[in-house]
Amino acid sequence: MLEVNLAKRAPAVFLAEQAGRGPIDIVLQPTMGRLSFRAKEAALEGRSEVSGLAVDGAINTRRENGDLAAMRLGPDEWMFLCDDGEVDNLAERIAEEMSGKAFSLVDVSHRDVTFEVSGAASDAVIASGSPLDLSLEAFPVGMATRTIFAKSDIVLARLSQTTWQVTCWRSFATYVQGYLADAAKDFAVA
Repeated sequence: MLEVNLAKRAPAVFLAEQAGRGPIDIVLQPTMGRLSFRAKEAALEGRSEVSGLAVDGAINTRRENGDLAAMRLGPDEWMFLCDDGEVDNLAERIAEEMSGKAFSLVDVSHRDVTFEVSGAASDAVIASGSPLDLSLEAFPVGMATRTIFAKSDIVLARLSQTTWQVTCWRSFATYVQGYLADAAKDFAVA
C-alpha cells in the first residue's frame, strides 16, 4: 500500500542562490521531486522502464525522458527525479504499476538539495573534495554515482562536459555549498 507523508517541510537552512560567479558557477537548483526506488530484478520482470523512468542499463548512469530522470545508483537502487508538483502523481503511477511486486518507493524530495556546478574548471572544483577520477574518460556525460565530497555523502551526476549536479542531504547543504565556493576561489579571475 502506498503511504503518503502529507507534512511538507520548509527548508531548514538558508542557502545562497548562487555561490560563485564567473569561471565557476555554483547555482542552487529549484526544489524537485525525488523518489528513492528499490526493486530486485525479479520484481521488475524484464521491464526497461517504470512509468517512463529507465530501470535498465548500467549502474551509475543517468537517463532522461522529458521532464523525468532516472539515476541507477546500485543493482536494485534508483533515484527518480521529476517536477516538484508531479511527485505525488508519479509515486501513485509507480505504485499502481508495481502493485503485487516487492519494491520500495520513498519520497525523499525534501531531504535533498542540489547544486549545479558549471564552468571550464568545474571538474577540478569538485575534485578538490572527491576521491573519484572526474576526467571525461573515467566519468563521462550521463554518469551518476553516490560518493563522498569532503565529509558529506553526495550523488554526483555529469550533465555535460563542464556541468555537474551535486546533490546532498539538506543538513549538509551549507557545508557543501561553502566548500564548493571556497574551492572555486582558486579559479577566480584576478
